[in-house]
This record gives sequence, C-alpha cells and structure tokens, in this order.
Amino acid sequence: MQRKYAVHVIRDFCKGCGICVILCPAKILTLSKDFNKRGHHYVIAKENGCLGCRTCELTCPDFAIFIEPLEENSEK
Repeated sequence: MQRKYAVHVIRDFCKGCGICVILCPAKILTLSKDFNKRGHHYVIAKENGCLGCRTCELTCPDFAIFIEPLEENSEK
C-alpha cells in the first residue's frame, strides 16, 4: 500500500511565485483565484496524489508549504 501525504499551505506566507506548481511531479498544485492578505494568489493542493517527495517544501522561498505523512490504518 502506498503511503499518503497531506500538503499544507500557509496562505499568507505564499507570494504565488508558482515554483512549486511547476516542479511538482504529481501536478497536484495550482494557484488559487483568491488572494491572501498580502494580495497574492496562493497555492492550493488537491486532497490526494502527493508523492511525498517534498520538492515543493524544499524549493519554496517563503517556507509557505510543507508535507505531512498521514497515519496508515493498521488493517492487515
């Protein structure tokens, strides 16, 4: 079973540069049509599909995005 990950975006840190959107291998990130408090379009992530590679987290110049591994169900 493939491990699942949650993508968290701190909207008000994001300046909408799009680096993470371009570099995400799973293509689950996009820019919102809404604005944050700083007046920028912020990144939003699809609920499923993150590979856990942390490319977005490692390349974000504003530390606005991070990945969290989700607990797996222990059903066997």
